[in-house]
Amino acid sequence: MANQFVVELKNEPGALAVLAEALAARGIDLRAIGGGGIGDSGHIIMTTADDDASRAVLEEGGYTFIEGESILTEVDDRPGGMARLSRELADAGVNIYGHLFLGRWGDRAMFAFVVDNPDQARPILERKG
Repeated sequence: MANQFVVELKNEPGALAVLAEALAARGIDLRAIGGGGIGDSGHIIMTTADDDASRAVLEEGGYTFIEGESILTEVDDRPGGMARLSRELADAGVNIYGHLFLGRWGDRAMFAFVVDNPDQARPILERKG
């Protein structure tokens, strides 16, 4: 899977539109996107079809962002599934920069995580639940 970008945005009308338009102008397809905002600060988490071109758009636009390996994992799709997984990452000293929900299949939910320490997180996340 492509890298994930966690991008800081102002929490104001048009902030996402400006970034999305810049990506589109370069022919960059968004593959997955999520985000939010509180107060003046917002963010998006995205994967695209072209990491290099996306990075260039973000750098040229002066965006503050984190880029990292997107690690896929399955989580039990029931109360406590995400709690157990995020606790295990925390106990291993891994900070979650962002995650994207990719879908549900039966009793499993698929996510893509970007973290501060992929080598430490990979064995936990790739265990499938």
